[in-house]
Amino acid sequence: MDFEHSPRAQALQRQLENFMQQYLLPHNPAWHQAVQDGQYPPPFLEDLKTLAQEEGLWNLFLPGLREDEPGTRLSNLDYAPLAEAMGKLSWAAEVFNCSAPDTGNMELLHRFATPAQRERWLMPLLHGTIRSAFAMSEPDVASSDPTNLQTTVRREGDDLVLSGRKWFITGVAHPHCKLLIVMARNDGEDSTAPDTQHHQHSMVLVPLDTPGVAVVRNISVVHHHAPEGHCEIVFRQVRVPADQLLGDWGAGFAMAQARLGPGRVHHCMRTIGQCELALALATERALERRSFGHHLADYANVQEWIALSRIEIDQARLLVLRCAWLLDHPERSEPAALRAQVAAIKVVAAGLQTRVVDRAMQIFGAMGLSPDTPLAQFWTWGRALHLLDGPDEVHLRSVARHELAQARERLGSSAAYFTTPEQMRTPPHLN
Repeated sequence: MDFEHSPRAQALQRQLENFMQQYLLPHNPAWHQAVQDGQYPPPFLEDLKTLAQEEGLWNLFLPGLREDEPGTRLSNLDYAPLAEAMGKLSWAAEVFNCSAPDTGNMELLHRFATPAQRERWLMPLLHGTIRSAFAMSEPDVASSDPTNLQTTVRREGDDLVLSGRKWFITGVAHPHCKLLIVMARNDGEDSTAPDTQHHQHSMVLVPLDTPGVAVVRNISVVHHHAPEGHCEIVFRQVRVPADQLLGDWGAGFAMAQARLGPGRVHHCMRTIGQCELALALATERALERRSFGHHLADYANVQEWIALSRIEIDQARLLVLRCAWLLDHPERSEPAALRAQVAAIKVVAAGLQTRVVDRAMQIFGAMGLSPDTPLAQFWTWGRALHLLDGPDEVHLRSVARHELAQARERLGSSAAYFTTPEQMRTPPHLN
């Protein structure tokens, strides 16, 4: 198992980091000012996207790109450090056409779209001329269990008809969002039958301007208002042609699972990038800020925070890189083990971010709560990550179920490690 990034990936990482230093960071105050003034996306964003594409820093996340599709083909492992670098700046990923949820949607379309769907939706996404959203979460049910979903889709002649409500749908408020990939329960099918529970959902491609689609609101996340939106959407008898079914009827659950693996690696690596920046800010602040006659860096508890943050970041990175490597080499792992790995990194990344950023905010004092640093936004994202793409509890359950399944297969194998009185009276027995 080798986590070494290829020379090409290392070169791209240096190139991307230099690009961010040269072009993105000088525009960062202007980006925030534009968003504050209601100009989103800022007018200079398209110029930066064009420049990134010209430099080959485009669609870095999709290893299966075809020759006629724009982008740079990187494995999950090689893409990981680039995602980490992008994570340090909230809007950086869009410049390189690597924003969620577009990345996951492009992966879905790349794997399952018909030629006509590829032409209409995938190619504009790959060229960065449109944005998209993935509509799964719902307000009235625990959406981490897809069998709960209440939004329905039914076949009616040559059409598909959707009804229901979704919320916290990222990206819908972006002015360039044109496509919703909607996860819905097949209307009329028995959701209680064990053999159908994971075969009763479908994915439908819905243009955002379709009659009956209503964007109710852009929901703030812990009072942070994201300009791209985390929106509530109502579908009132929304009718689209039947050829807008993505993949097979009833295959929605399996497709959603296929979408989540690489996407969670991306999320986790961006999180690690934010934690690295939080630690860098905190250590510099600790060296500069004085309290009771000493720099904060002189205090044992602050030193402990810094040390723990470094150790935890490095631990998390190694776990995520291992998961990325396994995704690149699925033959090296059983599917259940790989799913457990993906679940594990999601829990680890969320906990890491809330701890590391919280320590950094404490070192900064009141400034850590202000918009003057990115820490408050990072903390908000970290808290949300405990719920995004499924709550921690669901992922912990997945890891535990895998561990227990392994234990059942080897039940009794640990008996030799006991030292009961009966065993101690028994003479050694060599097998």
